[in-house]
Amino acid sequence: MDMEEALNSTIHPTCLQEPPLAIDIIKQLDVFGVALYSMLTLMSTMSLLLYLEECVFIYRKVPSPKKTTIMWVNGAAPVIATMACFGMWIPRATMFTDMTSNSYFAVVVYKVLILLIEECGGNETFLKRNYKKTFKISTGPCCCCCPCLPRVLVTRRMLFLLKLGALQYAILKTLLSILSIILWTNGNFNISDLEITDTASWINPFIGVLTIISLWPVAIMFMNTCNTLRSVRIILKYAMYQLVLVLSQLQMAIISILALDGIIACSPPFSSRARGTMLSQQLMIVEMFIITLVTRALYRRTYDPLPSDPHETDIDQNTNISLQAPQWEHAA
Repeated sequence: MDMEEALNSTIHPTCLQEPPLAIDIIKQLDVFGVALYSMLTLMSTMSLLLYLEECVFIYRKVPSPKKTTIMWVNGAAPVIATMACFGMWIPRATMFTDMTSNSYFAVVVYKVLILLIEECGGNETFLKRNYKKTFKISTGPCCCCCPCLPRVLVTRRMLFLLKLGALQYAILKTLLSILSIILWTNGNFNISDLEITDTASWINPFIGVLTIISLWPVAIMFMNTCNTLRSVRIILKYAMYQLVLVLSQLQMAIISILALDGIIACSPPFSSRARGTMLSQQLMIVEMFIITLVTRALYRRTYDPLPSDPHETDIDQNTNISLQAPQWEHAA
């Protein structure tokens, strides 16, 4: 105990306190800090304005229901940048801004799957295009090391299971975020507390499992449709989605671990963990601004419809012949 008290006495008091208030940050900003915060705020504002302008274009030029799906997917980077800006100015609200960003991105994961289906023409057209075809399911993040897994026949039931696998994350992530906030108000949820008795030690790993399960159906769908959708630049679109996933989830987790281990030094008025969170928010704003510009170039345009599949044409012709046959017999 004496050793611990001696160690704490050599540490600046603010390094052991909660994140500072917004007014404390404003008071301690120097010229460089004012320039940095102003530039990052401008970037997040521009990301949001560019996204809103893009939504107007998509609403006018893209048919339903694909336009709603594109708006959801396109909003990932601007929403994360906006929440990061709020978290940068108001450090004590970081838990709420991070949960808002993560809950929105959980919906985006599901919407990316829907977008892949919509680009193929919708549910019915997708099933016709892939009639009697099989999908390879040995892909990441669940089964990339299992090439022996059998291929799965494309059916309406298989399509439903893929949607369900992605949708469960969007629903459960939002519910668990609300539960975490409720527990936090009662002092039972603390992200920095790694004790087995704290609820964060149980909720966060469970969310990680849900994330992996939800990413698998999207990866299956992309891997089996990327050649068909190459004309709509689906590979670049999917790469932007993957980049947002890595930066918003993995990068933030790595910085948080470094801060909890004390590798990121304390800098009053920021504790080690608060400073790590601040650095993460600042990086996120710059990265999401760049991704917003790239996705704008990919989505703010119209693409030619996919060419009809010869196999699908044969099915339609056979259906028409079977429907017309009774009329010819009746006429005879």
